[in-house]
Amino acid sequence: MTEFILEIRIVLNSDHNELVGNRLYVVEPELNNNVNEIMFDLLAEEYKVKKNRIKIMKGHNSAQKTVKIL
Repeated sequence: MTEFILEIRIVLNSDHNELVGNRLYVVEPELNNNVNEIMFDLLAEEYKVKKNRIKIMKGHNSAQKTVKIL
């Protein structure tokens, strides 16, 4: 599998956790490590990779993240 980079935008205070295109809707009220874990879970499920194959390149504590999937 080839690696690729995604730009993800986090939307807080949603009704449920969902990945739609490049937007990640989460129920969390603020940015924290839980948001990153939710993102890893949903990206791993969407792209059918293990969570350890997903790396945050930029934006660990930001609503705009650059993610690499190996």
